Amino acid sequence: MNDKKEASLVLQNVSHSYGATAVLKELTLQVNAGEVVVLVGPSGCGKTTILNLLSGYIQPSSGTVHKTGIIRTVYQQDGLFPWLTVSENIDMGLQPIGNTTQRTKERKELVELIHLEGFENHYPHELSGGMRQRVELARALAGRSDILLMDEPFSALDYQTRLRMRLELVRILKQRPRTVVFVTHDIEEAAQLADRVLVLSNRPATICRELVIGTARPRDLTSGTVIETMKEILQALGLPQ
Repeated sequence: MNDKKEASLVLQNVSHSYGATAVLKELTLQVNAGEVVVLVGPSGCGKTTILNLLSGYIQPSSGTVHKTGIIRTVYQQDGLFPWLTVSENIDMGLQPIGNTTQRTKERKELVELIHLEGFENHYPHELSGGMRQRVELARALAGRSDILLMDEPFSALDYQTRLRMRLELVRILKQRPRTVVFVTHDIEEAAQLADRVLVLSNRPATICRELVIGTARPRDLTSGTVIETMKEILQALGLPQ
């Protein structure tokens, strides 16, 4: 990983439009190596567009995008291959590792990391939603990835499973640190996970509020930090508190 103070991702004066629809307007943001930055904002304001720009999937209409490191993306609906087992899905992220012995060792470590020992030969339809997302995380962490772009990865899960998955993500990132840009509509999730929360305006989006959270993770939902951060996000979004 890069030094904590070094920028992994930078958008500089980025604007983007889809046809006549302006989505982003002169947006500038920087994400430092090892940082967890969470994007929140109104539906359709351009959060996923920012991830697509950072990944290189699309190019900005104007402005520049700079990235340092290997990027993997985790989506809202898991992208596991249904015809592959847990081990085989994780192997997809290990393909750049040519040495078979090293790849086997890495796969075993990743299965242990996500606590799915004994499920190596199960197929996605045989797993719960939370288990599938853990496999998705393992695949994204496989090999030499430096940056995780996470597009509402837990939103399709029930509330209790979402809470567990947040704790799992915190635990996994302690063991395998990554730079993370995380998109969510859930302000509770943002307050629990972020080092910084960036609140986006309505389209065309700009950053209307930046909240720096100084306390360590994991954070209890009833902690003063989480409650105060949620209030500030609601205020920035113009929503009742």
